[in-house]
Amino acid sequence: MVQIPHISDSNIVTINVGGQLFQTTKQTLTSAGPKTLFSRINDAVSISPLYTPFVDRDPEIFSLFLSLLRTGNIPSKAKSFDVQDLIQESKFYGIEKLLIDSLSNPSQFEPFNLQKSLILPLNGRDSASVISTTRYGSLHVAHGSKITSFQWSLRRKSTVLTHFTAVDSLLAISPSLAAAGANDFSGLQIIDLENGVVKETLNWENVTRSGSTVQAIGSGPDQLFTSFESSRRNSNSIVVYDLQSLKPVSEISHNEIFGANIGSAIPATKLQWLNGYNLLMASGSHSGPSGVNGNVRLWDVRSGNLVWEMTEKVDCFADVAVSDSLSVIFKVGVNSGEASYVDMRNLCDKNEWMCVGDKRKVVNGKREGYGCKIETQGNHVFCTKGGDVELWSEVIMGNGKKSSIIREGVLVDDRIFKKNLMGRVKDMGGAKITNLSFGGSRMFLTRKDQQCVEVWHGSSREL
Repeated sequence: MVQIPHISDSNIVTINVGGQLFQTTKQTLTSAGPKTLFSRINDAVSISPLYTPFVDRDPEIFSLFLSLLRTGNIPSKAKSFDVQDLIQESKFYGIEKLLIDSLSNPSQFEPFNLQKSLILPLNGRDSASVISTTRYGSLHVAHGSKITSFQWSLRRKSTVLTHFTAVDSLLAISPSLAAAGANDFSGLQIIDLENGVVKETLNWENVTRSGSTVQAIGSGPDQLFTSFESSRRNSNSIVVYDLQSLKPVSEISHNEIFGANIGSAIPATKLQWLNGYNLLMASGSHSGPSGVNGNVRLWDVRSGNLVWEMTEKVDCFADVAVSDSLSVIFKVGVNSGEASYVDMRNLCDKNEWMCVGDKRKVVNGKREGYGCKIETQGNHVFCTKGGDVELWSEVIMGNGKKSSIIREGVLVDDRIFKKNLMGRVKDMGGAKITNLSFGGSRMFLTRKDQQCVEVWHGSSREL
């Protein structure tokens, strides 16, 4: 027999919303947080137990929010309401963060159930050069000299004009704040997207005192990372800023180029923070007469020390990504077009890339992977191939044990990744994918010469 907990009458609260009576408990009201209308109602009835508060709002939407407080999830009947109406009402009650967490939480991401659900048009003739997302799905898109921002519900957008001819690097600091830079314009700009103004411009003072262009931007919980290259291309560095004050904290990977030292001439063009390791991944490549060369490095930001490095010559990367949850560094080869990985649990100076794909033979002079993108989300890896996206997931053996093999005298786990079908057949294909990013429970991508952003979403979650 199910035990039903006893709730005393003194713990029950009656609320009149738009003429309809609702009953709940003080604990449910308290769960909304201290700076909400629910909390104020709870305080009022605690002082006057016989008092029945009246709220002149829509009772149907109130019932949705009451269910949200009780279960942590918005009920399915919310699909009959416009999302914008829910947002406005949630702001009135002071629970917008709870609504966002229910509708656009990364934990709700469904990689095997993704479908193309929405097309977001961009103003003007320029296609997207770079996109960036916040944790809960707000989206910033750079196209030409403009940045267009979509709020997490994707129902509202705003566009600002920047000082750049074209934006090459973009990082979403918050739904209303972005860091932007260009390869041909000096300085990193912190842009207030709500008011369309540059809040601050950050510059790197190099030895030659020439301008410094931005090559990549990344962030950690409290830090902003920027890869700079001098306008003369004879020096580069990664500068660490405090994310709140935007003051420089330290400088790592500082290189002054002398002669034909190609290795030090390569600035970092991708930065990614590994929260579980407290390390910064920095990767960069250079195309020359002998092919594409590059390096992947892991930096201890606190000490400024280089922890690990792999130099790329044979099948250099077109793109690199790190999965904190899998403890794996992934790349897509610029020549082979295949996805490969290095297990971070066995890092050493003898590491080799292990292919997760078909182990296609590298064809001399033919760059199968040129322009391909690779990103991780949770325990999954997404790799673009032309107009399609491949989804790779690690296979855990039935006995829970991994086989081990010896490579170059190093004992490593032989991890197995399987390619999975993604989305509906009608959603696949199209023009070449140029950007890939994840935010909230969605995947965003852009295609060559198209003035829009595709939104892919798990069908069971979309309102």
